[in-house]
Amino acid sequence: MSDPQTVDALLDSRLMAHLDRLDVVSKKIFSGKIHGERRSRRRGQSVEFADFRNYSHGDDLRFIDWNIYARLDRLFLKMFLEEEDLSLVIAVDASASMDFGTPNKMQYARRLAMALGYIGLVNNNRVSLFAFAGDRIERLTGLRGRRRTREMGQWLLDVQPNGAADFAQACRTIALGGQGRGVLLLISDFLFPDGFERGLRSVAGRGFDVYALQLLAPDEIDPSRHGVFGDLRLVDSESAAEIEVTASASVVEQYRERLDAHVAALRQYCVRRSIAHQVVETSMQLETLLVDYLRKRGLLA
Repeated sequence: MSDPQTVDALLDSRLMAHLDRLDVVSKKIFSGKIHGERRSRRRGQSVEFADFRNYSHGDDLRFIDWNIYARLDRLFLKMFLEEEDLSLVIAVDASASMDFGTPNKMQYARRLAMALGYIGLVNNNRVSLFAFAGDRIERLTGLRGRRRTREMGQWLLDVQPNGAADFAQACRTIALGGQGRGVLLLISDFLFPDGFERGLRSVAGRGFDVYALQLLAPDEIDPSRHGVFGDLRLVDSESAAEIEVTASASVVEQYRERLDAHVAALRQYCVRRSIAHQVVETSMQLETLLVDYLRKRGLLA
């Protein structure tokens, strides 16, 4: 997977044609700020009739059905299905640990965010993007409509991995950012020195359908596939801390067990808080991830 240098390289025309047929789905009913493209079960004042209910003092007289009143001498109020918009929030981990692997995690994260954001834009959802690394949080908010696609793509290209990520602070900022309620996608390797618990706790139960998409590179999942054995000096990409190890088959196996335990702990934490968790190996084709995996998980339809 080559490093995309242009917006067109982030999202090719063949994949775009597939994405045009998809839409973001929320399992909940959300109150949008405008009448949008998405139908909810909440009763409102749109043009599509839903039902009647008895008139109560203070109800809007414009919605009384006077034909029924003439026949039954009783007041009934007409109720309608309200069209509401959905907010799609995409948060990308831009810490230095994401700049690793073949295929590279950061490159994959850009393409994935671009594809999901494009689905939101073509369906007239409100799309907001965040990128977090160190003490900075970059944001691009309030996008709507296909015409904002290139702006979104250029923003993603400008995001460069650097330093460590304060995941807890990033999630607090997103949760309190006034982006409305809808679907929140967290794209990260979730390899945070301070853990993932406080961050996920900040966004759980805030009105979002939360998806934790955990990106891991193939050589991160199984270092032995590249014959990584012998005496090595490992350098932490975020803290620059160094450690010397002798990578034997047993050490690599211990590493795999710890990674599996970390992934399992993240999954269990997510399940307890109604957060959908999906491990994404960066060798997976984007189309396969979107159409086969995320559609089955209920994010896309």
